[in-house]
Amino acid sequence: MQASITRDARLALDLAVTIRHDGNGSVADDLTDPAGLTAWVRTHPETLPDAGRFVADDASLAAVRDLRAAVRALFAHAVRPAEPSPADAARLLPVPEAVRRLNAAAARTPTVPVLHWTEDAGPAVHRQPRDGEDDLTAALAQAVIAFLASPDRERLRACHAPRCVRYFLKDHPRQEWCKPSCGNRARVARHHERHKKSA
Repeated sequence: MQASITRDARLALDLAVTIRHDGNGSVADDLTDPAGLTAWVRTHPETLPDAGRFVADDASLAAVRDLRAAVRALFAHAVRPAEPSPADAARLLPVPEAVRRLNAAAARTPTVPVLHWTEDAGPAVHRQPRDGEDDLTAALAQAVIAFLASPDRERLRACHAPRCVRYFLKDHPRQEWCKPSCGNRARVARHHERHKKSA
């Protein structure tokens, strides 16, 4: 049975996996230019503010890439004592720097408490961006913080199938890879290695 995944966890993972295996033995980056960031944001209309109208520029691209580096460093920290994703192993930010970047990004959008009180429900307070402004990196960072502070963090794993660089949430106790194709690649690689040693 597949465990549910929260909106924050999905958004945090989706940001992290913009670094992925390209299918040809290399690592691909979906956020190499503003057009890539624009396309990625527009695939998240249910979780990112004004995603349908978002158009990235160089500044927003740099901010999101900095945030992603922090996220991947913190994901690597979260999966310990297991190894981090091979894409990160040689270039991880120190954890204090990753935390600083994440918190700074989350703080980019000052929020204010707003009271909601309808006739059929008690009063409730929600936080919303001041003056209706919202910052993409703040929204992403806040989702990452919510995910890392949640019990879902305990399910976070790095996929160690050959050539895979993804992080994923473990859905069941025997799950070792992010998707079945990675499991197949890992089994084929083990089989090849065993036959190579016996030859």
